[in-house]
Amino acid sequence: MEEQLASGKLILDSPAEAVVRIRISNPERRNALDHEILDTLAETLPRLDRGIETRCVMITGAPPAFSAGYDLAAIPRETFERDAEALVAHPFHDAMEALASHPWPTVAAINGHCLGGGLELAMTCDLRICAAGAKLGMPPAKLGLVYGHTGLRKFLDTLGPARTKELFLTGRNYSAERGERLGLVHEVVEDELFEPAAIALAEGVAANAPLSMRGNKRAIEVLNANPVLSEQQEGGLIALREACFASEDLREGVEAFTEKRRPRWKGQ
Repeated sequence: MEEQLASGKLILDSPAEAVVRIRISNPERRNALDHEILDTLAETLPRLDRGIETRCVMITGAPPAFSAGYDLAAIPRETFERDAEALVAHPFHDAMEALASHPWPTVAAINGHCLGGGLELAMTCDLRICAAGAKLGMPPAKLGLVYGHTGLRKFLDTLGPARTKELFLTGRNYSAERGERLGLVHEVVEDELFEPAAIALAEGVAANAPLSMRGNKRAIEVLNANPVLSEQQEGGLIALREACFASEDLREGVEAFTEKRRPRWKGQ
């Protein structure tokens, strides 16, 4: 069932079993991210953690764009300095934190142009599938903007310093194919096949073992953020792994594999 949020600028539906799709629908602004959209994303993502009912969240845009990023152009000139900083510092940061901390896998379905803060939104997702006709870019150098350090860190972690400098210092827009080579996206699909391919990706992810997905995502994030683990962190990861051996789902997964059937996951 479709649900409209943020005055209709966010649309939630379920295109496949255990998948929730969040569609940014702000076409007059090329799906730019305003206060209302960002606040609603920050509020909505935590409530999508509801047991195994939702095991994958997909974020996409209403055609023809994914998102043009921060909606800076809509801010009045007389309050620009105050309101532009407030947009980046508060609602955008909160929305990205809610997305980054979501315990289930997240997929960015980049259906069209994906620029600035829209690209950071996509980069915050675990997986990124991209339509062949989409353009990807970071325009701060064209706008006179120094990008936030938390956002820059995501690009450094994914692309490395050389490619991050290329992206931010040239201000170029890249084709989807070039974006895949750089590591901005994982997969590129022809435009006419894109929507079913994106849904199939999310559906395939959601069909995997729930405890395994949450546990592996958590372990990857801890390891990436902490090159040297504390004793407590290492103990937590060991406990996470050991817990899976006592789970019903592991026994079900092994039996289903042996019997060549689809597993019936319980998240237990």
